[in-house]
Amino acid sequence: MSLRNTLTVVLASPRGFCAGVVRAIEIVERALALYGPPVYVRHEIVHNRHVVARLQKLGAVFVEDVDAIPHGAVTVFSAHGVSQAVEDEARRRHLDVIDATCPLVSKVHRQGRRYAERGYSVLLIGHEGHAEVEGTRGQVPGGVRVVGSVEDVGAVEVADAARVAYVTQTTLSVDDTREVVDAVKARFPEAIGPELDDICYATQNRQTAVSLMVGDVDLLLVLGSRNSSNSNRLCEIGRKAGIPAYLIDDASEIDAGWLDGVSRVGVTAGASAPEDLVQSLIDRLSDMRAVTVETVGDVRETVEFRLPQVLQAAALDRRPAIAAAAQGSR
Repeated sequence: MSLRNTLTVVLASPRGFCAGVVRAIEIVERALALYGPPVYVRHEIVHNRHVVARLQKLGAVFVEDVDAIPHGAVTVFSAHGVSQAVEDEARRRHLDVIDATCPLVSKVHRQGRRYAERGYSVLLIGHEGHAEVEGTRGQVPGGVRVVGSVEDVGAVEVADAARVAYVTQTTLSVDDTREVVDAVKARFPEAIGPELDDICYATQNRQTAVSLMVGDVDLLLVLGSRNSSNSNRLCEIGRKAGIPAYLIDDASEIDAGWLDGVSRVGVTAGASAPEDLVQSLIDRLSDMRAVTVETVGDVRETVEFRLPQVLQAAALDRRPAIAAAAQGSR
């Protein structure tokens, strides 16, 4: 095969599952193993349709409202977190709740509550309507004002300009968030907040790895679902660098025309996308061209989050078939 028909796949490292996603998926798997199906999950456990479909096959039932869950049923809250109103309704229905909220999202909830309790107007830098934003909004007494852009900051109204605090959605673009934080501080010079500490380590690491590769590839492919905030942010990095960038659920969505004139393609995966999708994508590219693989990025992630106490000593062998299916599909 001629040299011009070869294709170099540049893999971002790190990519794919973060510690919060691993924890959330394992919570559903262990709950199914311990209690047996059905286990109800409020909202998608993480924003990836392949993960959701696999857990559905194991017996998870995904709903958007706790009103759809039978009284007393085993229920998992998704990694994105929920509002206080959802928690209250779950208690009213006597649901047996296991909370899979990412610990970094829970940290934002705590920060927002502390600011509100001290009398600050709380701004939440994030995307209106996203599940994490809706959960955080409902965890802060008195609510928050969501700002997603510099323009939003200019339009926001607060009770006391000297008492403004801000928190951020965990899956944002670091650069875009910095611009909004700067706008908040310019308009409210006494505003307090955690700088960019609320943007999770995994989001930052994946964005950094993509930033390292975009100057050396002709095309960027991001594996992730359309409703995955962090996956969309990875695509934006490529587009801002002036290269075509596509967010795809899996290898079946590749358009061969995207590869015209391309010799180097960057590949990454959002924090909710399984690694097997990456390998399937490489296999699909190998069907089209002779592929060589390189890796960019050298950050090694070692973060692990503890499971809820009720599941730490779960007797997985009570449901051996479910446990084996869950572990075999990782």
